[in-house]
Amino acid sequence: MPHITVDHSPRLSDLLDLRAFAAELHRTVLDGSGSAGTCKTLFREAAAAHVGHRHGGEAAFVHVEVGLLPGRSEGLKAQLSEDVLALLEKHLSMSTTDAVICSVQVRDLAGSYRLRTF
Repeated sequence: MPHITVDHSPRLSDLLDLRAFAAELHRTVLDGSGSAGTCKTLFREAAAAHVGHRHGGEAAFVHVEVGLLPGRSEGLKAQLSEDVLALLEKHLSMSTTDAVICSVQVRDLAGSYRLRTF
């Protein structure tokens, strides 16, 4: 059930092993959320992205959004966000020395969310 999107700067496409990251991300999300469902992850390279920060220059970015069925506490969602940030740090520290701005949002899926396997 967890639905995950990962938006990222183009220059990270060659630096971040998406398959390895997804495998660990799925375990982290399932363990952290208590979900028994199947994670579905969509990686999107944001070709027209620009990230500026207060110290000048540009930085790469990664934003992970995790959608879960309602019912989890805000505390659980906050902890899961921290766990995903730690996972990003682990994977990015192995691949780049450049600054990468990372963010995570764990949210409830809308009541209209449906999933079927055909």
